[in-house]
Amino acid sequence: MDELDSAIVRALQEDGRQTNRDLAERLGIAPSTCLERVRALRDRGVITGFHAEVDLAALGRPVQALINVRLHPKTREAVNAFRDHVTALPETIAVFVVSGGDDFIVQVAVRDPGDLRDFVLDHVARHRHIADVRTSLVYDHIRKTAVEVPPDRAGGGRVTPRPARRGRAAGT
Repeated sequence: MDELDSAIVRALQEDGRQTNRDLAERLGIAPSTCLERVRALRDRGVITGFHAEVDLAALGRPVQALINVRLHPKTREAVNAFRDHVTALPETIAVFVVSGGDDFIVQVAVRDPGDLRDFVLDHVARHRHIADVRTSLVYDHIRKTAVEVPPDRAGGGRVTPRPARRGRAAGT
């Protein structure tokens, strides 16, 4: 990523609905160059989509919680089964598979604390691979809507392999 790619990503994170013409004008480049760069960023997987942010309270789901889950046994089958189960639930807004004491952190949004209790008891704690569940109510949720995108320092985005050290075989 060069400086222009970084500027395009920053500008699209601020306003993903702006037209190509407006984006090009903002960056001081030709619309054709801008379109070509945006397409290349999408093709490379840097830009993965454009999304609308929603107000969960306006959707009737003002209560958020983080549910920490520990599984037993810790097998691929158990992880995949629980991940697929909890991801499919409409209350779930994010699922993190993590290391450390817990295996998952599940972010949910529900109508009220009673719905949260029902969700945990009916959909999480009953799952056959659950060893432990801890729930934390979210008081405030501050989410960054843009990620800083510094341009590559050198090499135009290419990874340069490091030379092998003397006296050692490559890869050790």
